[in-house]
Amino acid sequence: MTNESGRRAATGTEVDWDAQAAAFDDEPDHGLRAPEVRAAWADRLRGWLPGRPADVLDLGCGTGSLSLLAAEQGHRVTGVDSSPAMVGLARAKLTGRDAAVLQGDAAAPPVGERSHDVVLVRHVLWALPDPARVLRHWRTLLRPGGRFVLVEGVWGAVSPVGIPAARLVSLLEPVALRTRVERLSGDPLLWGRAVDDERYAVLATV
Repeated sequence: MTNESGRRAATGTEVDWDAQAAAFDDEPDHGLRAPEVRAAWADRLRGWLPGRPADVLDLGCGTGSLSLLAAEQGHRVTGVDSSPAMVGLARAKLTGRDAAVLQGDAAAPPVGERSHDVVLVRHVLWALPDPARVLRHWRTLLRPGGRFVLVEGVWGAVSPVGIPAARLVSLLEPVALRTRVERLSGDPLLWGRAVDDERYAVLATV
């Protein structure tokens, strides 16, 4: 959930993800500590990821909560995050699983081309300065028939930040064969509370 290119958000404020790592999982949708929140995300991932064991690349993985869910569902997971503190927490969380966590920039992760079946990204793409270029690069990391699972949104009423679903679908047109939008705002279990902003997932097959 953190990355070198995305450290500077739309406001221009530098975010010290290492400093935030210790408290990062306190947010219900970050740590997935509540059983009902964890179950809600696990159910969504089960529908988004392949039914067979697959190689999943979790970019901007933060403390590895989604990586852990994917690994528990039988997938081979590689998480990437730029924050050493986040990477350390994710590695501890994934101990004993078929998973690896690498330190690196989510926009240009240290993995080979055509090495994964799924690129999973939550709340990262919106913060990158050139999302179209990043999507083109991520496309090269997927095997034929692979898929993007992109969880994004638009947050804030006064000065909203994020990326609307329609824009993300448009950005995916050059690199994906099929896309589908799944609206997430109406499911309070995912967030640990009711939300009224735009939250969604885009599933795209390449």
